[in-house]
Amino acid sequence: MKKINYKLQITNYKLILLLSIITFFFFTSIDLPVTASDKWGGVDESVVEKYAEEHGRAPLDPLINTDQGDLLLFMFLIGGIIAGFAAGYYWRTLTESGSKISECCTAKEKTDGFS
Repeated sequence: MKKINYKLQITNYKLILLLSIITFFFFTSIDLPVTASDKWGGVDESVVEKYAEEHGRAPLDPLINTDQGDLLLFMFLIGGIIAGFAAGYYWRTLTESGSKISECCTAKEKTDGFS
């Protein structure tokens, strides 16, 4: 009887799946030229400005214009730094299960004489 190596078969399937996913993303990420008529308008352009003009109000410029330069990228960078700091500061609280935290509190209470 011939012995089949299942680990080798599973590895081959994983390799084929990985190569097909990479190929799919490579061919779907090719940039096609976009003209102004192909571009879709956002909600602000298609809905909000339309109703504002109907009621006699002109659209206003945004308070913080993120369309210029890398301001939007900078805003996301600052948000990521703040979120990363908060997640790092509270890492133990986020990753420990509730039972470890409650055991810690009950053990402390027992040593303090509260039980």
